[in-house]
Amino acid sequence: MIGQVAAAFLGTVTFALMCGVPWKYRLCCGICGGAGGGLYVLLEQTGFTASETTFFATVLVIVLSRYFAVLGRCPATVFVISGIIPLVPGAGIYWMAYYLVMDQQELALAHGFAAVKTAVAIVLGIVVVFELPQRLFRIRKE
Repeated sequence: MIGQVAAAFLGTVTFALMCGVPWKYRLCCGICGGAGGGLYVLLEQTGFTASETTFFATVLVIVLSRYFAVLGRCPATVFVISGIIPLVPGAGIYWMAYYLVMDQQELALAHGFAAVKTAVAIVLGIVVVFELPQRLFRIRKE
């Protein structure tokens, strides 16, 4: 599990580097991606489905993104785009295309449907958290 979290962290930081995210935000991007990847692995081991784990991991990534956006005084999109990368169903889309080319429509349909369910779970997770009021993410000075 530690290896998968580290891979999600490094992959997120690398993606942030490719997207030109400023240096001061890259660690926070990595934390978002690593935390989302870690929650995904943890929930997957407890028996949740792929779409459920993706939804909850996305909620965590977006909550952290909004928090880091307030902390760093920058748009949440900086952290959202990088942090969501470990959750994107790229392998499902690849296998769907592979099975289509290999003329195995049933397997292609199964993988394609799973990829669509995962993508919808990501969208729902983003929408749910972005509907929360901004005041919940403000940092109070005491």
